[in-house]
Amino acid sequence: MTFLKQTWRWFGASDPTSLHEIKQSGATGIVTALYHIPCGEIWTTDEIDDCRKQIEKAGLSWSVVESVNIHESIKTASSERGAFIAKYQQTLRNLAASGIKTVCYNFMPVLDWTRTDLSYKVADGSYALRYDATALAGFDLYILKRAGAEEDYSEEQKKKAYDFIKSLASSQKNYLQQTIMAGLPGTDEVFSLEEFRRHLKVYEQIDSTQLKENLAYFLQQIIPVAEEHGIKMCIHPDDPPFPILGLPRIVSTEKDLNDVLQAIDSDCNGITFCTGSLGARGDNDLPGMIQRLGARIHFFHLRNVQRLPDGSFYEADHLDGSVDMYAVMQAAIAEQERRAVNAGDEDVRIPMRPDHGHQLAFDSGEQYYPGYSAVGRLKGLGELRGLELGIKGALSTST
Repeated sequence: MTFLKQTWRWFGASDPTSLHEIKQSGATGIVTALYHIPCGEIWTTDEIDDCRKQIEKAGLSWSVVESVNIHESIKTASSERGAFIAKYQQTLRNLAASGIKTVCYNFMPVLDWTRTDLSYKVADGSYALRYDATALAGFDLYILKRAGAEEDYSEEQKKKAYDFIKSLASSQKNYLQQTIMAGLPGTDEVFSLEEFRRHLKVYEQIDSTQLKENLAYFLQQIIPVAEEHGIKMCIHPDDPPFPILGLPRIVSTEKDLNDVLQAIDSDCNGITFCTGSLGARGDNDLPGMIQRLGARIHFFHLRNVQRLPDGSFYEADHLDGSVDMYAVMQAAIAEQERRAVNAGDEDVRIPMRPDHGHQLAFDSGEQYYPGYSAVGRLKGLGELRGLELGIKGALSTST
């Protein structure tokens, strides 16, 4: 039997969880990036090799880069786009020279994943990430005061948002702003309101159609380099998978993913299949999407969310919530086995990692990046490992 490759996201030297501790989790692969390098700048071979050797010294392998972030000039097709694409191409060449051949990225405008609460207390007393639709609307309408925001909400939503913001103390409003305006994972960057408004001004002329065209142009420049060096690029879905704060979203549904894949038809142009991001929409058929798009899935983020009727959601336990993780794992195993049958001796294990674990009592006292507690993710990895083994055992018994 060929199992998915179990990996763990590591934020480098600043991560409270050490490589030694990750090794004991049972994961064999590391998912990381050179977080100290500014977005858009070239990753040198020396710095890549330094990170790779550190990982290998711990008895692990650098399985996936997450992420080589894309500069806003590329997303907005500004005059500097060509220069930043050339830098991105060189980074890919340098990664390939060090034997690192799977690269995750996203094309979300300005913000990465967005939440309104980083410490939402769930039933068992642990803490989860939460996206609250009313809180987001309240921030948009009454803190950010985005021009035209009123048109995006119903009268009922606006009233709830107003009442919510009025109920907050100044410190709570500041927390909400800081949480929504957080920058890239692995950094402490937080946008000011004025900085964010300047970004929004640029996107006034960029709708979802134009943003898709900008993504297609990026892929047309990047994928030939990826093909030349055997790199599998895999785009991460939007999180949350619907427009927020006036910004377009273009990687949220199966149609969106197909549009990405058709922009340039190549095995090197693939998907990071995040069950939490895609699962925040009830109309996404995740097992069916894996069945139909599986050949182009190069990386799995396996996590769960509990959807709420008003469009809110929070991170649930990995085997609980609105995503049918059993059916998802069945589909992932089927794709993994299909590849194993066709590959001979080639290592075709698809990397997967647990994602956004709860912060449990065992994790108290450490300053983890939001969603990346040690024991919470270890619990998730153990559950996913057991689920995969159980399904595979049942399949082997039935045959």
